[in-house]
Amino acid sequence: MPCFVPFSNRNLDTSIFVFRPMVVVVDNLINALKLFSSSTERLGCVHSSIFRSIHGNMIIWYGAWIKRSNENKKSLHASLLQMLTNVSSMAILADHSFFDAYAGESKDGFPAAKFSTGDIISIGAAALASDNMDELSYANLALFKAHFKNIQGAVSGVCMRSEMNPRVVCLFVWKSLQSCYTWILNTDYRATVLPYLNRLSPDIKFDVFRVVYVSDDEVPSFQYLPPGQMLENGGGSKQGKVIQGSKNAAADV
Repeated sequence: MPCFVPFSNRNLDTSIFVFRPMVVVVDNLINALKLFSSSTERLGCVHSSIFRSIHGNMIIWYGAWIKRSNENKKSLHASLLQMLTNVSSMAILADHSFFDAYAGESKDGFPAAKFSTGDIISIGAAALASDNMDELSYANLALFKAHFKNIQGAVSGVCMRSEMNPRVVCLFVWKSLQSCYTWILNTDYRATVLPYLNRLSPDIKFDVFRVVYVSDDEVPSFQYLPPGQMLENGGGSKQGKVIQGSKNAAADV
């Protein structure tokens, strides 16, 4: 079953953790994050995924969660940070936040941005030094609405805003890596992006990722991290009711 990012935050909370590896064998970090994914299921994670930058040095862990109150979300976030101290020797946690999905579209009729292991994803992020979140969110939405339908090779896209700082993210799922490259090479950045965001002077970042894991993939049975670690294996595949719940959540977004 694919993983997905909802088009709204009505039924699910979403979180993103960004890592910069400090190890030569990045697969060790990815395997540790797979075990982390398994352990989050008992905390209410419906599904999770790991993205690996194709050209840069970045790993992203994405999780979708059963909806909860802001207070419970803060408690969950603190727990997740504590759990991730076990990968601190392998990577720097460069960024982390819960995000609100506030808009999205797909060309395949699915009511969310869905993806599976091996798929290509691009992520563009814009951040402000000042707290002008509403204007930044609107500019991101206007840019998305103006261009998504005309982007050849883009299957789906979703706009999200951080709950912790003035930052917005636009995530696209692509038919292929070639489709993504073609769009990048043929896009006039000054003509398409700057008219929407230039007045705000945001710090803009962009990267292309390959999905290297979704939570229905098999979790490795071996244990390679030091004994006494906190990451407990929460079990193999999800319970049927959790999988069914994720399908219903996608249909309701």
